[in-house]
Amino acid sequence: MTCSLRSMRFFPTSTAFALAGVASLFALQACAAYLPESVATPVADAGVRAIHEVQGRGDSSPLLGQAVTVEGIVVADFQGAGELKGFFLQQPDDSVDADPQTSEGLFVYDGGSGPAVAVGDRVRVSGTVREYNGLTELAGTLKVTVLGSQTALPQAVAVQLPLAADASLERYEGMRVRLPQTLTVSETYDLGRYGQVLLSSQRLITPTEVAAPGDAARALQARNDLDRILLDDARAQQNPDPIRYPAPELSAFNSLRVGDRVAGVSGVLDQSTEGYRVQPDVAPRIEVANPRTEQPKAAGRMRVASFNVLNYFNGDGRGAGFPTARGASTAEEFQRQRAKVIAAILASRASVVGLMEIENDGYGADSAIADLVKGLNAGARRGERYAYIDPARAKLGSDAIAVGLVYRSDVVRPLNAAAVLDSTVDPSFDDTRNRPSLAQSFREIASYHVFTVAINHLKSKGSACDGDPDTGDGQGNCNLTRVRAANALVKWLAKDPTGSGDPDYLILGDLNAYTQEDPVTLIRAAGYTDLAERFVGLGKAYSFVFAGQSGALDHALASPSMLPQVRSTEEWHINADEPRVLDYNVEFKSARQQGTLYNADPYRASDHDPLVVGVDLGAR
Repeated sequence: MTCSLRSMRFFPTSTAFALAGVASLFALQACAAYLPESVATPVADAGVRAIHEVQGRGDSSPLLGQAVTVEGIVVADFQGAGELKGFFLQQPDDSVDADPQTSEGLFVYDGGSGPAVAVGDRVRVSGTVREYNGLTELAGTLKVTVLGSQTALPQAVAVQLPLAADASLERYEGMRVRLPQTLTVSETYDLGRYGQVLLSSQRLITPTEVAAPGDAARALQARNDLDRILLDDARAQQNPDPIRYPAPELSAFNSLRVGDRVAGVSGVLDQSTEGYRVQPDVAPRIEVANPRTEQPKAAGRMRVASFNVLNYFNGDGRGAGFPTARGASTAEEFQRQRAKVIAAILASRASVVGLMEIENDGYGADSAIADLVKGLNAGARRGERYAYIDPARAKLGSDAIAVGLVYRSDVVRPLNAAAVLDSTVDPSFDDTRNRPSLAQSFREIASYHVFTVAINHLKSKGSACDGDPDTGDGQGNCNLTRVRAANALVKWLAKDPTGSGDPDYLILGDLNAYTQEDPVTLIRAAGYTDLAERFVGLGKAYSFVFAGQSGALDHALASPSMLPQVRSTEEWHINADEPRVLDYNVEFKSARQQGTLYNADPYRASDHDPLVVGVDLGAR
C-alpha cells in the first residue's frame, strides 16, 4: 500500500495558514506503518547537480531544456488541491556556492500528480529544466526520491525594501525569504482575482505627481521599481473563495486598503508574469493604518464635488436594455452600482457635483443623469432637492460617456444657460478624444453670490493618438492632445462663456494628467491654483491608484478671485484605496461572495476618488 502524506494533511481554513512542519508531523503519525524502513542517505551521485548550477547567474537557466538531477531540502510544499502543483527545493546551507548572484532554490512542478513530499524532506529529483513565466523549474517526467525527513531548513534570507540600485530578487528565486520590516499595501488590484497584494516600504507615488516629466520622473520610477514585492496566497486558482487577506477573509465590512500595513511576511520567493511574489509559510500580520471615513470633512458653507461615476449606464431607462456599451451587464448589476453611487454623492453633502463617465444618452426622463437625480431625491433628507443641468443638446459630444452637472436646487440656482467647449468653439480642443467641457454659473440662494463650475474629462493615457505618442517622459499617450485642450479651456473661460460677469471659476474633473504634467502646469500658469496641492500637499494628494502607484488625475483649480473663498479641499478616499472586487460586479464571484463582498455603501463606487471643495462664497 502507498501512503500519500498530502492526503493526510490538515488544511487551513480561511482564518490562518497551517504551518507545513506541523502538518507533516500529523501526516507522519498517521502513515507511520507505510513509511520506508530506511531513509538512510545514499552515496552522493556524481551526476547530481547543485541547484545554483541549474539556476545560473542570469534571469534564465543555463541548462534550459536539459535533463538534470538535483538534491535539496523541501522548504515549501504546495501539492494540495488548488495550490501550485509542486514544491520548492533549496540547497542545504553547507553546500551553497560563494556567488551571491546565483539562487539556491528551485521549484519542482509535478502537475498535481507527483509523489507526496513534506517540508523538511531531503529529496533527489530528476526532471527537465524549463522557464515558466520567468520561474526556473524542473518539470516533465519527474523521478522523486525521498532521502530523509525532518531535516533542518536552510536559513531564510532577509530581504529589505527598497532594494539597492544594482540588486535583483532573481538571486533569491525559489529560496526561503523573510521581510523583517513592516510594509505598506501599495495595490490590491489583483486581490480578488489572484489573491495577491502589492507591498512596498511606503506608499508609492506616481512619478509625475511630484517630479517634472523627463529625467526626474524616470529616476523616481526607477526607485519605485526597486520598492515592490507581491504577497500571494499560495493558491494557483483564479477568483479564490474565500479571499484570505485580511483575516479571516475579505468582505464588504473587512476591507484591505492601500496604505494599510503588513508585518511578518515570510515564505518562499516565487516568480510569475506579475513579478516576484512571496508564497507565505505563515499568515502575515495586517494592521489597519488607513481606515475608511464615513464622509468628507470639507469645511465651508457649501461643498462642490468632482465625481467620476465609472460608466453609469442605465440601460433603456425602464429596467431593460442591458448590457449596454459600458458599465453594468445586467439590470441587477446596475441597481448595485446605482446604490453605491447615490450613497457616495449623498454622503459627500455636495451642493454642486460635476460628473464624469455618465452615459451620454441625453437629458430626457429615461436618461442616465435623470435616473441618477431621481435616485438622489429618493434618498435625500427632507427639504433637499437635486436637479441636473440640461445644456439644450441631444447629447454632449459623440463619445459613449459625457460630463454632467448635478446640483441642490434648494442651495443654488443656475444663472443663465450652460456653455459647452468643443471643437466648434475652438478647433484645438479635439472633441473626438476629449469629452466636451461643460460650464454653468450658479447663484447661491443664501448669499446671492455667483460662481462658475467647468467640468472636464480629458483624453486618457490608455490608448495612442495619431501624431501624439508616448514620448517616455512619464506623461503617457496623448499628452499634446490634453495640453491643447487645457489651453483651449483657460482661453474659453477667460471670455466668460456663460455671461455671468463674475470671475469666480472652479475648474473640476478628470484631466487624466498628474499634478506636475503639462496640462495641469499650463492651467496653473494661467493663474489658477491647484487646490489639492494647496490644501492636501504635494506628494500627499491622490485620487487614483494605477500599477501600484498613487497620484491625482482628478483636479480642482480655482481662479484668483475664487481662491480666497475656498475653505478646504479633500480627496475623499472611498474608491482608489479599496479592492476592485468590492465593486458592484457579480462576475467571477461565487453566489456567497456576491453577498459578502457587496454593500450598498460609498466604498468602491468607482475607481477614482471624489474631490470635495468647501467654499464660503463672498469671503475675501
